[in-house]
Amino acid sequence: MADDDEPAVAERLTLPDDADDDEAAAILAAIGAHVRDSEAAAAAAAAEDGEETWDGKRWAFAGRLEALGGRGARVPRGAPTDAWTASGRTDRF
Repeated sequence: MADDDEPAVAERLTLPDDADDDEAAAILAAIGAHVRDSEAAAAAAAAEDGEETWDGKRWAFAGRLEALGGRGARVPRGAPTDAWTASGRTDRF
């Protein structure tokens, strides 16, 4: 995990000045693939550890909140995975 003082990855990325549109698109596609692979690996590691995540359930839970309370809010990844606890924090979503 990055330090709080460290700038976000997007702020540290630069493209070469002489990159044409195709080269820039290829660089961004490679970075995007790397980020997706990293997220998938992190989710797999969490699953192996038995740690519950919101992966695949966030939008369904948002729909349930909207149906019950009239306000749907996407659940942040860091929200508690216990549905009762998360539903009590919807004002923060």
